[in-house]
Amino acid sequence: MSVVRRATQEDAEELIRLRQVMIDSMFANGSASTSRSASGSASASDIGWHTEAISTVRAKLADLEGDFAAFVVDQPGQPGQPGQSRKLAALVVGTLDYRIGREGNPQGVNGSVFSVATDPGQRRRGYARACMEVLLDWFRERGAKSVDLNASAEAEPLYASLGFARKHDPSMRLNL
Repeated sequence: MSVVRRATQEDAEELIRLRQVMIDSMFANGSASTSRSASGSASASDIGWHTEAISTVRAKLADLEGDFAAFVVDQPGQPGQPGQSRKLAALVVGTLDYRIGREGNPQGVNGSVFSVATDPGQRRRGYARACMEVLLDWFRERGAKSVDLNASAEAEPLYASLGFARKHDPSMRLNL
């Protein structure tokens, strides 16, 4: 089976590349708020955020005791040279969040999963599942009592098989 490892600072560019793969696939039906090229992929103006995001992700990946973790699978056959970026097959990213405690979670620790993505040429090999299982263990080790994520229709069966269930959610958002 695939070898899941914790992402390092050297993986930051690949994390952003796969995040864009996820964004493009989630909004492939044209419902994205950004413009798309004729091929349906993000245009150069849509990805201007990548450079700034890479430096932030590098800093988060450097803090191994922090509330942010990414787990990845390298593409088969890709060399793993120290100091060089490897091409990733899949990734999952999660954060720990604190809320004031409640019944069932008096410590108030919750996990959030986002940026689950598999390179299009590497799909249907169990990579996302393997990464998710390692991330869920990471959450458990840190005391999380629940884990939230947003699921695409295509990925929902995977999450359901891991025990996730749809919830009635009155969430609202304000973009600042």
